[in-house]
Amino acid sequence: MTALATGVEKATPRPIDPQASPETVALFHRLHIQSSKGVLFGHQDTSAYGVGWRGDKNRSDIKDVSGHWPAVYGWDLGDIHKSDNLDGVSFKAMTRLIIEADARGGINTLSLHLDNPVTGGNAWDKRPAVEKILPGGTHHASFLKTLDQVANFLRTLKRKDGKFIPVVLRPFHEHNQDWSWWGTKACTGKEFVALWKMTIKHLRETRGIHHLLYAYSPQDISTKNAYLERYPGDNFVDVFGLDYYRGWHWKEVPRFGEALSMINRLAGDRGKVAALTETGVDKVPNSDWWTQYLLKALKHDEWSRKTAWVLVWRNKFHGHHFGPYAGHPSAPDFIKFQSDPLTIFGPNQ
Repeated sequence: MTALATGVEKATPRPIDPQASPETVALFHRLHIQSSKGVLFGHQDTSAYGVGWRGDKNRSDIKDVSGHWPAVYGWDLGDIHKSDNLDGVSFKAMTRLIIEADARGGINTLSLHLDNPVTGGNAWDKRPAVEKILPGGTHHASFLKTLDQVANFLRTLKRKDGKFIPVVLRPFHEHNQDWSWWGTKACTGKEFVALWKMTIKHLRETRGIHHLLYAYSPQDISTKNAYLERYPGDNFVDVFGLDYYRGWHWKEVPRFGEALSMINRLAGDRGKVAALTETGVDKVPNSDWWTQYLLKALKHDEWSRKTAWVLVWRNKFHGHHFGPYAGHPSAPDFIKFQSDPLTIFGPNQ
């Protein structure tokens, strides 16, 4: 395990927002610098709940196993119109947990499993909606109100000095899949790009939100052409993310590594940061998955090693979890993963 770095050491490319806050610029620089030193480890909802517990103070399954906090914390703004998000975490508690994570040097990322803005169904409702929420569409104004709710939440994320906490926003993820209302079967490539640009412009220009980095994250691809399909352009993306859930079999590890290498080469060419924005295997059935699958993919070549962070999905209960918990068969291997010089975790307090 490498020590967690937080300083800015040299000039690096700037975020896409010309008015990005100094703290957001510092985060972007930090990620660029950190990517040459090691891979930050992250976990979704890690301090909100875990296997067999919910709401315990100062707790994480990752910390229970390794003695250290993750370095990256994942959250979701699905059900932003309610008091609790789609995973049962209250937005009031989420604000507190994000502030606590930031105070211990952690990086916070936010995904958006927003409800279908036309039908009212959840994010997995594939009925077409994008065309109707673009400018001139029948549901354009109502969707902007949803984005206003997102903006209002983002404005709750402040440090003790009153400055906004920089976060990575990952909207409309896995857009190359067909499970969502923004996916391949629900909208055209042109509509998806218009949705992406409209969302960023509204948050940035209309609502004055300037403490965000924006992550683009297709799923399970390994070629440049597949990655850049529906890409909204360099002026609208800070982080070249990848969600990868095919790394469950040893035969997939080389392809997994090549995918990471590819996004890092693209990011390097364009002044971006590359990250493994979601990954894991449900219930972690391979007891050596951390070192023999994930770590091997990260170490595929000199480019894959530059991945800024890796985030595994949430630990809901014994039958649905992507990280280890105390007593899990993969816990010893996870400690080996943590001890590797390539991986970077947070503090032990």
